[in-house]
Amino acid sequence: MTGQAWELARNFVTAAVLIAFLSGVGGCSQQNVQYQGMSVPPAEFLIGPEDVLVVTVWRNQELSKEVIVRPDGKISLPLIGDIMAAGLSAQVLSKHVADALAEFMSTPTVSVQVKEINSYHIFAVGEVGKPGKIPLKSFTSVVQGISYAGGFTTFASRNNVHVLRMVKNSQGETKQVMIPVPYLDIIQGKNLEANFILKAGDVIVVP
Repeated sequence: MTGQAWELARNFVTAAVLIAFLSGVGGCSQQNVQYQGMSVPPAEFLIGPEDVLVVTVWRNQELSKEVIVRPDGKISLPLIGDIMAAGLSAQVLSKHVADALAEFMSTPTVSVQVKEINSYHIFAVGEVGKPGKIPLKSFTSVVQGISYAGGFTTFASRNNVHVLRMVKNSQGETKQVMIPVPYLDIIQGKNLEANFILKAGDVIVVP
């Protein structure tokens, strides 16, 4: 395949993927965004599916275990069975495990360490150099995320970048929202609050 033919094929596939993706999220709502505080990294990491945890029960090797968080967000431990881990910090999960074990032993001391972070990943679609799933190991801003995705292609519309994010409303219902990214303002040093921290599962869309 010639270089020109390859580029045409690549553009066709990228366009097809983007059209299919956007057709699936046509119902998402545009966020009237107040960016204040969104560029500040969270105080602590929240556990998610595929993360590897080391649960240690002091002076009890049989109950100490290395576990992988399942897709449903739970882990399985001796005596107590399944317990929810996703969405919790390691410190909070330690307390939950200790509370559950307290039914079987006196004043258990539990620690939880995150051995591997596998749940923090984002996606990039459209006119970026490397579309697809992007694993992250530290809190990442949207501009950094674009860089990890290979930057923009020649045809990218830098004025229309946005992020799709799943959020819960006050009723606990999950919906998808569209967060605009004023990329040109950010790189010119304007509206730096809009260079917000990405959350696991965010999708960067570059038309």
